[in-house]
Amino acid sequence: MNIDVLTLFPEVFDTYLQTSVIKRAQDSDAARVRLVNFRDYSMDRHHTVDDYPFGGGAGMVLKPEPLFRAVEALNEDEIPIERIILLSPQGRPFTQNVAKELSSVKRMVLICGHYEGFDERIREHLVTDEVSIGDYVLTGGELAALVVMDAVIRLIPGVLGNPDSAGSDSFSNGLLEHPQYTRPRKYLDWVVPEVLLSGNHQEIAKWRHEQSLLRTLQRRPELLNDRQLSDSDLEWLKHQANKEPTV
Repeated sequence: MNIDVLTLFPEVFDTYLQTSVIKRAQDSDAARVRLVNFRDYSMDRHHTVDDYPFGGGAGMVLKPEPLFRAVEALNEDEIPIERIILLSPQGRPFTQNVAKELSSVKRMVLICGHYEGFDERIREHLVTDEVSIGDYVLTGGELAALVVMDAVIRLIPGVLGNPDSAGSDSFSNGLLEHPQYTRPRKYLDWVVPEVLLSGNHQEIAKWRHEQSLLRTLQRRPELLNDRQLSDSDLEWLKHQANKEPTV
């Protein structure tokens, strides 16, 4: 996978790109990340990338020319660009399903905004997608780009040491992840559930699935609306919902 990041602050990415999963992915050539400062593609000697909005208003707006010119330069590479993604609070919500979708893309461009916003012609005539990581406002799109890269790159086959790791994460199957435990078996007065110590893999899998259902019901019940549940799942959830709360 090839990811080109258009940003005014490439230094923001340095440490994270040299750490953990993303570093391993780049070292193994599973992913290539290139940072491009689109200020280098500005049209004047002052390297101006923003200007006042027509019609008045607060803040500055990113000009179209630097971004169009930067993408034009990127198109000179042999690998074609499949997606040009604008990180924006107006985009579609970034979910695990979107991450899976993007993990099969061979080359994409992430555009990190700054200032008050973008010239609308960037949205209309340059980008193919807009993605939002949440309903809040950030100073720039760099953090959002890192979130997208991290979530997508870890889904590339071979990037994670254990191929089952990504499949057990929260949201990977539409549910929140089940509780996890490690040594010691007893800490203070809190003990690990006996089923996890039983060695019975079928019962362990059943317990984990039920705990995922329960945690999703308790914390993110709206996720269950989008999931096809079996009759046994529905019966178990109904039983849990009817339980009297413990004091």
